[in-house]
Amino acid sequence: MFERFTRAAKAVVTGAVTQAERAGSGTVTEEHLLLSLLDLEGTPSSSAFAALGIRARRASVEAALAEARRRGGLTRADSDALAGLGIDVTEIVSRVEATHGEGALAGDRKDRRWWSGSRPTFSRPAKDVLEKSLRIALGRRDREIGDAHLLLALAARPGVVADVLADHGATYGALEQALFTPASKAG
Repeated sequence: MFERFTRAAKAVVTGAVTQAERAGSGTVTEEHLLLSLLDLEGTPSSSAFAALGIRARRASVEAALAEARRRGGLTRADSDALAGLGIDVTEIVSRVEATHGEGALAGDRKDRRWWSGSRPTFSRPAKDVLEKSLRIALGRRDREIGDAHLLLALAARPGVVADVLADHGATYGALEQALFTPASKAG
């Protein structure tokens, strides 16, 4: 499948590995793919980010991702479902952090494999994003998988990254319009 990736899409994948290494993570996650997409310049995804105002709010995106990590990776839907059962996620996070330290649920602790010198591997959800990008490209009858397909795949998969994108105005529909409508390509 990787041979069908455009140069920009390959840059996203290798950039995600770099993001994971920089974070000291043993796995490449959907978050690393998004951060790598945000690093691109002169690509369809960077144009879509600019059109939707995401590029100017990168710090806000990063803060929202960090807060989700702090909550143990729970999505908004997860937190709402737990609240419906009378479970206050904020209170649980506070209690865990009071006992075990700030960020105890974040999973940011260094993985032992990282110290062995091995490269991070792709998490199952990150692999699913790559597979979804192929399906999106095929559905659009595109011959190659580009960074735009990767971005749409991130927005299409339920989870923290899709929540953060949506909270910043980058829903699947808004991204698709910014990426593929003639008006967005004309300029």
